[in-house]
Amino acid sequence: MTVESALKPFRILAYVVGVMLLVLVTCIVLRYGFDIEGPSKVVSPIHGFLYMLYLVAAMNLGMKARWSWPYVVGVMLAGTVPLLSFVFERKVTRRVEAELAAAPA
Repeated sequence: MTVESALKPFRILAYVVGVMLLVLVTCIVLRYGFDIEGPSKVVSPIHGFLYMLYLVAAMNLGMKARWSWPYVVGVMLAGTVPLLSFVFERKVTRRVEAELAAAPA
């Protein structure tokens, strides 16, 4: 598997995890602010599973692109802060595209 093929799953999961994290935050507000527990009981495990897939995709991409460990960990942690996964998806995509353009053919 090449860097290009590792980028696509990362990008998809970054968006999915970002959206699910926003949904989860909404569910947590409903749970603790309005005492509506149902949605968070469904969304929490789904988000957890998708976040684990995101971690695998980020690690795979980081290993293929030969990034430093601090950068890989930063990309992984971006999935824990609402909206940050969207920002990092763009930064990572630009970085990978720039590395691919600079690489000899």
